[in-house]
Amino acid sequence: MAKITYVEHNGTEHVVDVANGLTVMEGARDNNIPGIEADCGGACACSTCHVYVHPDWVGKLPGKEAMEEDMLDFAYQPDPVRSRLTCQIKVSEALDGLVVQMPEKQI
Repeated sequence: MAKITYVEHNGTEHVVDVANGLTVMEGARDNNIPGIEADCGGACACSTCHVYVHPDWVGKLPGKEAMEEDMLDFAYQPDPVRSRLTCQIKVSEALDGLVVQMPEKQI
C-alpha cells in the first residue's frame, strides 16, 4: 500500500492509501478524487487522467512508454518532464509518498 497525495488545481490536497497493483488513476477513481476523469477507464486511449508529477518524483518513476507519450500530446498543457497519465503508473511500496497535481482541466 502506498500513500499518494493528489493535489487539485486549486491546491486542495487529498491523501489516500492506494493498494499495490492498482494504478494511480484507479486510486483517484476509487477515492472520488476530483480532477481525474479517466474517460477510457485506464486503457491509455485518452488523456483525461493527466497529472504533473512532483519534481522530486520524476526520476523515481518508470519511464513513459510510446503509447503514453502519444496520448500526452492530447493533454491540456503537457509538461515534457512532469506530465504523466496516471493509468500508466502502477502502485507499489516504492511509490509511498508520491505527489501528483492535476492540471486546470482535462481534455
